Amino acid sequence: MTTSDSDPSQQWCTDLSTLDSMSPQERKRQGYIHELIETEEKYIEDLQLVLEVFHKPMSESGRLTEAEMSMIFVNWKELIQCNSKMLKYVSVQYIMHDVCIVRALKTRKKTVSTKIATDYRCKGMPLSSFLLKPMQRITRYPLHIKNILESTPESHVDYVQLLDALEKAELLCSQVNEGVREKENSERLEWIQSHVQCEGITENLTFNSLTNCLGPRKLLHSGKVFKTKSNKELYAFLFNDFLLFTQAVRQFTSSGMDKLFSPKSNTQYKMYKQPVFLNEVLVKLPSDPSSDEPVFHISHIDRVYTLKTENINERPAWVQKIKAASEAFIETEKKKREKAYQSRSMKASGIGRLLVTILEATELKSSKPNGKSNPYCEVTMGSQCYTSRTINDTVNPKWSFNCQFHIKDLYQDVLCITIFEREQFSPDDFLGRTEVPVATIKKELENKGPSTRRLLLHEVPTGEVWVRLDLQLFDHKAPK
Repeated sequence: MTTSDSDPSQQWCTDLSTLDSMSPQERKRQGYIHELIETEEKYIEDLQLVLEVFHKPMSESGRLTEAEMSMIFVNWKELIQCNSKMLKYVSVQYIMHDVCIVRALKTRKKTVSTKIATDYRCKGMPLSSFLLKPMQRITRYPLHIKNILESTPESHVDYVQLLDALEKAELLCSQVNEGVREKENSERLEWIQSHVQCEGITENLTFNSLTNCLGPRKLLHSGKVFKTKSNKELYAFLFNDFLLFTQAVRQFTSSGMDKLFSPKSNTQYKMYKQPVFLNEVLVKLPSDPSSDEPVFHISHIDRVYTLKTENINERPAWVQKIKAASEAFIETEKKKREKAYQSRSMKASGIGRLLVTILEATELKSSKPNGKSNPYCEVTMGSQCYTSRTINDTVNPKWSFNCQFHIKDLYQDVLCITIFEREQFSPDDFLGRTEVPVATIKKELENKGPSTRRLLLHEVPTGEVWVRLDLQLFDHKAPK
């Protein structure tokens, strides 16, 4: 019996007199409660069956290592012990291993699990089907609870608790689904890493990693597109930070997008053009969007890519997803700029100001194979923040970068100077930092006027920065 197959009000009670004493709504409510309990009991029986029919003989056979057994049956005993309480942590932790479990079975299960799956209690189902039951069970909790809730009057003592239970069950499902999506995304990024040759990029590109400013990299869309004029076949991969065009070195032996990320695929790709960053693109439909020709345009700085999809139905997905990703990227950068601007534009207040000129840095740590870096400088005091321009291909950048800070507390404020390597595909690399308390600056500059200082960079093996400092205290607020 399932929640949608029949009205459960007649399924749970054999005492007709008891049924007759209840309202139709309460009968249905009790039926759904019974269904939840009954299916939960069956679920726990299945979990126990896995231990008896699969886990025990597989462990005793010695064909799998302890580590492999732990990976396949991860948290299984804890699931049995805790499932009545529906512990979210244990359930989510198990679900995140589903794909790994199935893969481990594909390589090692044939001689063991296939044989023992003949147990009549398994009803012909393989171990992999049982291993998916925890995830399947989690997705059914919201439906069970919703059915009970809909048959429960708002005045009932259980109503508020059912609302809370439904909210938590739906949240858990959402987290599980997100975990599955993240797992799939990670695997596809690893697939791209091993199948796409990125020769010609000066920076090391690790697909399954953090982006520069958008958090973890996500694969948003992929597929085959063609250059309109030459009809050149390209395979495009759209990430949340850039669009990558590639060419197949060896063609597929079979069709279908599923083959693109197949573990069995030995097709290799090479980068067609440098990655197109989405904060620099504009995607447009042709002047006559009603045309049957599945064409669209991507403008990138001084270049325009005119592309077409295999059919008209694929074009909207590319256009919409590129546009949405570009807008998200631009909005993230906009918010970052606004935050920095707001902190600098606050109403002048405090006891004085510090004028800072970052003149240059010398002997910075090299972050590139060619012994160079692309350094920039970030200067902060509390929430006030300034960022210099990036100087490419040097370990001795000359900035002559000016900034001004409002001094609020002479003995608490600290000037912090941090140097980074500007990266494209990953978070900016740290090249060193140094700090100078404003009180120290006051002591050193007292009655001397502006001065130039050489500051060693910390937390790195090499590097120093030259700065010019001018502390100006307001007479009416200056401490004695």
